[in-house]
Amino acid sequence: MSLTCWQRLERRIYSFVMYLLVPVILWRLAWRGVSQRDYLRRWGERFGFFAARDGADGALWVHAVSVGEVAAATPLIARLRERYPERPLVITTITPTGSARVRKVWGEQAFHVYLPYDLPAAIRRFLRRVRPAIAIVMETEIWPNLFLECARADIPIIIANARLSEQSLGGYGPVRGLARMAVRCAHTVAAQSHADANRLIALGARPERVMVAGNMKYDLALPPGLAYKSACWRAGWGVERPVWIAASTHEMEEAVVLRAQQQLLTRFPDALLLWAPRHPERFRAVEQHARDAGLIVTSRSVHGLPGLSSQCFIINTLGELLMFYATVDLAFVGGSLQPIGGHNVLEPAALGVPCLVGPHTFNFAEVTAHLIAGGAALRVATGDGLGEAVMQLLVDADQRNRMAEAARDMVASERGAVARTVDLIEPLLAAHPGLHQSPR
Repeated sequence: MSLTCWQRLERRIYSFVMYLLVPVILWRLAWRGVSQRDYLRRWGERFGFFAARDGADGALWVHAVSVGEVAAATPLIARLRERYPERPLVITTITPTGSARVRKVWGEQAFHVYLPYDLPAAIRRFLRRVRPAIAIVMETEIWPNLFLECARADIPIIIANARLSEQSLGGYGPVRGLARMAVRCAHTVAAQSHADANRLIALGARPERVMVAGNMKYDLALPPGLAYKSACWRAGWGVERPVWIAASTHEMEEAVVLRAQQQLLTRFPDALLLWAPRHPERFRAVEQHARDAGLIVTSRSVHGLPGLSSQCFIINTLGELLMFYATVDLAFVGGSLQPIGGHNVLEPAALGVPCLVGPHTFNFAEVTAHLIAGGAALRVATGDGLGEAVMQLLVDADQRNRMAEAARDMVASERGAVARTVDLIEPLLAAHPGLHQSPR
């Protein structure tokens, strides 16, 4: 991709600022490492320093930021592994939790490394060591130097499961030109919806390269034996007692969840709350808040599973949310009571679990609106309404059953994005069997 003089200047200014920010980046890594020790490890990878893997030429490279994106990419990666078993697989993430999930799911089948920061030299080192045939970037990770260096090395980029909210589109602001420069490097943009496609084109994607492939999260593969295992778990803490989950909650939502459980206990003294905070650094604080509120609290790491006397069970492990979703009567999906944009509502929906969300769901706007319109989910206007909504659904089993059936039907009807995305990847791999030139 040839750049104008102004675009080259923009990129140089951006790269210069990124280099200036390196001390801040290192300080932030160290600060996060206080609560999550894994942030203190493998810093070299974040600057492109790692041992190259033998026989990696022509690799399938998938970038997924963290746990949610890894989950979305999993059925796509599985399909690609079936179709191209001879090709090495490289998966990059940014967070340690994403790294842990990759290693748990793929083990030695995949080479995992952290994606370097968007510094030209770091990106070039990374590409020299990985030597991919294609870059499959999940969702909305649009980094100027990453995309421009891939284009320079003739590595085709496909943005898979691409989404862009109105808020994110407006948020590019002064770096809109850089984002446009980057997204125009993408050979294919597989958008989740027509609305996402239009916003990506408005950002700068080439219209002829933007396709609507659907949302791959509808293609969630449920683990074998899930129903039996979840039934055994539920039997251990009481089949008849009301059980709900507060999933992926953020700090400002914690008091609301506690009030909702306390309100519920006045009607159902045996009610059980399963609670999965979004960020591991909140695990200990959430557990303490629940104890301070007078609840009988147990946790996954200490007690394994809830007991008959548990009133609040903290899920302080990673990668197990799907199993716990399968055990509950209803779910509240967090990040939606404050303007974070909400989290993935499709995991509980695929399991036929009625969902509650708050007013802020712009990260999953179309999916959430679709589930609400179809009767599979309900929106609460404020945090004060959460307890009442949970109470209402736990009292009304018929409504829960209707919502559960609607959720399963809607998820089943929307499947197929993975197959459509693989169809877009195939011709790119045929045209680019390996890395044609190494970036200098």
